[in-house]
Amino acid sequence: MENISEVTEFILAGLTDALELQVPLFIIFTLIYFITIVGNVGMIVLILLDSRLHTPMYFFLSHLSLVDCVYSSAVTPKVMIGFLTGDKIISYNACAAQMFFFVAFAIIESLLLASMAFDRHAAVCKPLHYTTTMTSTVCALLVTGSYICGLLQSSIHVAFTFCLSFCHSNVVNHFFCDIPPLLALSCSDIYTNEILLFTLAACNVVFTLLVILNSYLFIFIAILRIHSAEGRKKAFSTCASHLTTVSMLYGTITFMYLRPSSSHSMDTDKMASVFYTIIIPMLNPLVYSLRNKEVKSAFKKVTEKVKSSLGLAN
Repeated sequence: MENISEVTEFILAGLTDALELQVPLFIIFTLIYFITIVGNVGMIVLILLDSRLHTPMYFFLSHLSLVDCVYSSAVTPKVMIGFLTGDKIISYNACAAQMFFFVAFAIIESLLLASMAFDRHAAVCKPLHYTTTMTSTVCALLVTGSYICGLLQSSIHVAFTFCLSFCHSNVVNHFFCDIPPLLALSCSDIYTNEILLFTLAACNVVFTLLVILNSYLFIFIAILRIHSAEGRKKAFSTCASHLTTVSMLYGTITFMYLRPSSSHSMDTDKMASVFYTIIIPMLNPLVYSLRNKEVKSAFKKVTEKVKSSLGLAN
């Protein structure tokens, strides 16, 4: 019998080995992460403080912001440390934990976006029945179901990935512990894992996209039936932010996970991964705040209260 030494840690190859880029990239990623956390936490606080935002749409949006904070935090700080110190080593357990949180909250985000599409459908197509359709119980069930599905599927992916043997190399050609680059390292048969990854990813994408596309099909039909241009504009504006977020997320997820492994290029995958792991969580609160009059109004109201309080304190 030949002795096989299993790895106890992995080395993340990162985005680049160019030394002259480490500091500039650290500054850029730190700025992006700061905007992500401030933007998403600010959105959650704003929704909690303003009673006008205590509606199903903003209930889902607050959870979307929470999810963006978590799955960005699962990846970005480790990338920043790598740029600053050059330490690209991650322990076996930390790698499994990073994959678990990233995969879980990425799935939760896609399911929340589908729930938000259903909410927009109810608001635009059946406005008179909206309050009876989107009750607090229904909203809570949709959010709870999203978390359960995400955590369950992530547990399956992590269990199947880390039951493999990694005995050839411990250098992960990526900047975080994602499933495809770890499968590429394994000296075990990964056929089952590839089928599992493709099947679950396809089921998630197909199910959520069907919900979203079906919802927006009826929304657009309803908008076309509105006679006034102002009414059509108002109806479309309620959906524009959500459509923007859906387009960004699903474009990159489909590109990353619904391709055969033979067509994967790790360098290309890294660039796509930067977009959906680091850039999209930063853009979501900006998209919803810049395009939403209610959020702008709530922000002004909170800002005025803070200024007033500071004025009284002085």
